[in-house]
Amino acid sequence: MAQADGQNKYILGYRKGHVRNHEWRTAENSAGFLLPVLKDLHEKSLADPSRTGPSPRLLDIGAGSGTITASLAKYIPHGHITATDISPEILARAAEHATSQGVTNITFQPANIFHLPFPDGTFDVVHVSMVLSHLEATVDAYRELLRVTKPGGVVANREAEACAVTVYPGVPALLKFNKVLEDTLAAAAGSEPPGPPHQLGDAGGGETMAERLRDGPLGRKAVEIGVASEEDVEAMARAWEEWITTEDACYSSMNGEILIRK
Repeated sequence: MAQADGQNKYILGYRKGHVRNHEWRTAENSAGFLLPVLKDLHEKSLADPSRTGPSPRLLDIGAGSGTITASLAKYIPHGHITATDISPEILARAAEHATSQGVTNITFQPANIFHLPFPDGTFDVVHVSMVLSHLEATVDAYRELLRVTKPGGVVANREAEACAVTVYPGVPALLKFNKVLEDTLAAAAGSEPPGPPHQLGDAGGGETMAERLRDGPLGRKAVEIGVASEEDVEAMARAWEEWITTEDACYSSMNGEILIRK
């Protein structure tokens, strides 16, 4: 994920421990709103006698670890997916995952969302999930997504809402974490608090948050911009570790989904 200047602004980190809680995401649990579109495109492709080459073509922006990407592929078995991210490191992890799933119709390519290296009208579907919330110039990003979408094609976007977060138990360190995360994401994006803590899913999410605080860019950035002290960072990390062992603990945020027909 990047800004218009092309610099990496993804403050949550790409190390294995930092992205672990992203990898429970699949097309079924995180892109269900897009699946009817893909099924329809697949059926139309099979019925088209003039079809040559892979169809439909899908662009996955900010593919990350690639778990959603690989599961999308099975809905368009005669199509092709181009998976992009600004991090070659995370794309290598996505390629490994695709191979482990036996998926062969995906190409992995580093790319900046503001300067996509594709001609106008290249893709039938452009999918982006939990990316725009890390950006300042979201309107510019949408323009670029629409540019590479074919006339009649679809842009599918899913983001979470930072202002609709629930955490239990509501201990002070976890409540502080929500505010620190909002402010740190905003500082990294250069805008007002843009978007959400990622869904945690299970205890692995708590471990991820603790690691991001202790040895990832999130904790360092929070101290750098003055929204937390080193003592605060350690207290928040410990609170997440305690959250893991709390039987009735929960953490949730509201998601929004949109389909844009060009």
